[in-house]
Amino acid sequence: MAIEDDQEGICMTEAEYLRMEAESEVKHEYFDGRAYAMAGAGYNHNCITANVSRKFGNHLEGTPCVTFSSDMKVRIGKDYAYPDVLVSCDKMASGDYFCTSPVIIVEVLSKSTRKRDTTDKLIRYLNLPSLQEYVLIEAEIVAVQVFRKSSNWRSEYYYLGDAVTFDSIGLTLSVEEIYDRVDNGDMSEFRQRKSSLPEQ
Repeated sequence: MAIEDDQEGICMTEAEYLRMEAESEVKHEYFDGRAYAMAGAGYNHNCITANVSRKFGNHLEGTPCVTFSSDMKVRIGKDYAYPDVLVSCDKMASGDYFCTSPVIIVEVLSKSTRKRDTTDKLIRYLNLPSLQEYVLIEAEIVAVQVFRKSSNWRSEYYYLGDAVTFDSIGLTLSVEEIYDRVDNGDMSEFRQRKSSLPEQ
């Protein structure tokens, strides 16, 4: 199946990738004819993904829109990625194993994923006709970056004390909600300040 296996990924055709991925215990993303194994995520990454996925899912109950986290691929032409969270509102445009029409994609940044999430994936995602928002969330500090199609993909940043409105699904979350139970320096300092305030 594989023509070449090195640090630059495993070279294979799209059909070979889809066959391999259906049977593989390890997830792979597929870009430019190469499959890249995905590393496991840490505590903060998983907390943020769970928080966002839960809030999106609860908000979208009773609507045609479905929230997926981590295990649903997005097909971008002949490339495939596993976003941390995505929302699709068109079941007819999605298969059982991949989505082609997400309205919002969320990626949680880590050292191993930052470069691809902020370069290769960003360019590919923003070219998806259905996409309305692309969200990048830092795991080791508190910072949320949102690219919106309605703003010509100019990004906006949000920090503790801010609220983020996800226009594509009509939901507003505080940055504190997004980082609930996350254990990084910014959140530790924020909780200490909050606990020292006199009760109202």
